[in-house]
Amino acid sequence: MFAVTVIFDIHTEEMDRFMPLMLENATLSLHGEAGCLQFDVCTDPCRPNEVFLYELYTDAAVFDVHLRSDHFKRFTAETTPMIAAKKVRTYRAVQQ
Repeated sequence: MFAVTVIFDIHTEEMDRFMPLMLENATLSLHGEAGCLQFDVCTDPCRPNEVFLYELYTDAAVFDVHLRSDHFKRFTAETTPMIAAKKVRTYRAVQQ
C-alpha cells in the first residue's frame, strides 16, 4: 500500500470554485483508476481555506499513473492559480 496526504491552502475567494473541481478529481480517481483504493477530501470550518486529502493506492506505480492521468492534469491546470500553498507527503508503509 502507498498513501498520499496533501494539504492545500486555498485563496479565500477561490474556495467555491476549487471544491467542485477537487471533488470531481477525487471521484474520477477513485472510480476510474485501478489501484486507487481511497480518496478522502476533508475540510474543517475552523480552517475554511484548508483542504486535506488522504489517498490510498496499491503501490507507488499506481500513484504515478494517477499523476499522468488526463483528469489529474486538467485538475492541476485549472486549480494551480487558486492554491496559495500545497504540502504533499507520501508513505510507503501502511498498516490497517
